[in-house]
Amino acid sequence: MTMAAAMETPIAARPGAPRIARVDILHDFASAEPIWRQFETAAHLATPYQRFDFLSAWQAHAGKAEGVQPLIVVAYDNDQQPLMLLPLVVSRENGMRVASFPGGKHVTFNMPLWRRDFAETATRAEMDVLLKGIQSGSDKIDVLAMLQQPQSWRGIANPLALLAHQPSANECPLLIMVPDAVPTDRVSSSMRKRLKTKEAKYKGLPGYGYLHATTPAEVNRVLDMFFAVKPLRMAEQGLPDVFAEPGIEGFLREACAAPRTGGYAIDVHALVCDEEVIAMYAGVTDEHRFSMMFNTYTMSANAKYSPGLILMRSIVDYYAERGIESLDLGIGEGDYKRMFCKDDEIIFDSYIPLTTRGRLGALGLSSMAHAKRMVKQSPALLQMAQKLRSAFQR
Repeated sequence: MTMAAAMETPIAARPGAPRIARVDILHDFASAEPIWRQFETAAHLATPYQRFDFLSAWQAHAGKAEGVQPLIVVAYDNDQQPLMLLPLVVSRENGMRVASFPGGKHVTFNMPLWRRDFAETATRAEMDVLLKGIQSGSDKIDVLAMLQQPQSWRGIANPLALLAHQPSANECPLLIMVPDAVPTDRVSSSMRKRLKTKEAKYKGLPGYGYLHATTPAEVNRVLDMFFAVKPLRMAEQGLPDVFAEPGIEGFLREACAAPRTGGYAIDVHALVCDEEVIAMYAGVTDEHRFSMMFNTYTMSANAKYSPGLILMRSIVDYYAERGIESLDLGIGEGDYKRMFCKDDEIIFDSYIPLTTRGRLGALGLSSMAHAKRMVKQSPALLQMAQKLRSAFQR
């Protein structure tokens, strides 16, 4: 066991016993990296939001600024082979130690990294063993607050859904892209025609085109535009600028520059001309899914002809032509999202107490999340909440 491992819980082997034979807890990303990277292969199951390069960049900038501490859980079988890796960070809330997924508001999906064969057949008893391993550690976590977990990923049920859970407050609009389908199955012919007419307005701009940023200079050009324009767009909507929070710009710039096969930890797409970046989207990608994280569009007169929709159509076609099977536009509703996404990714939250003190805390967190979901699903309550938020901001 490495010095970074705070706890190692052995579990006696017996016929029919859970396959989790040992649970280790690591307290820094560097110690976890060798094991973590083993899970970033086709033999494992993980979302692109749980890549090492993505979350280590978040921890180095935003996590450090927030003062959260890594708590990385690794479960092993009797052959000392890793079965899963659960990345968490620990914060103190109302006197309790709460462990949650890293990444905060900038992550759409949270899930452990699983060995695929284990995820396919995991049982509730094995998830209970995992919880006991965490509970037995020296960290004394009061509550596991594990939010925005997909019910399944790539057709395999998320084993953590075997534990107590509730629907997340928000939905996640999803576009399923059938391989070899005609383009109008992804984006309707009528919408394509409308967007083609709008795009004709840009065709005369020198240097106009669609860009998947593949060089540091291209990435930086698009991000410079984003960090200049996004605060203005957020202010227009009366929303707090979550991208101005400590460490977020450093996190995003590092992740957008972290290379992976075929792209970066965060991929950047844009409509550009010689004069400016007209619109941009950025998100995470693997061989099956593009998941949008953040976007904005110009404040100039070039905003007039729906550049965000034109860019989204281009991104849909770009990934469909490369065999990507699905695309999501992030948590939360939006009219533009429903123009492309007709389905929803089912996501859930878990609030699991690990101590006596944590029972009350888990109940409180669960109740607040349930109330938030009720507000989101009631137009009248949502309108009231928006008015109150605007009043407080004034």
